[in-house]
Amino acid sequence: MPLVEISMLTGRDTDTKEEMIREVTDAIVRTSGAPPEAVTVIIRDVPPTDWARAGVPYSKVKSS
Repeated sequence: MPLVEISMLTGRDTDTKEEMIREVTDAIVRTSGAPPEAVTVIIRDVPPTDWARAGVPYSKVKSS
């Protein structure tokens, strides 16, 4: 019973997340042989204030 957890910064719309869930499920089914009904996908939206790299929250990083 595969469980996939995806953590990413907030900002993607529902359609994008649903497409991601389908694509990830298909990949797990194809590579593991598990039936689609056995695959669980969890998406965790993390606000930029709660995600950091090199000691700096993404909320403080300027986009290039």
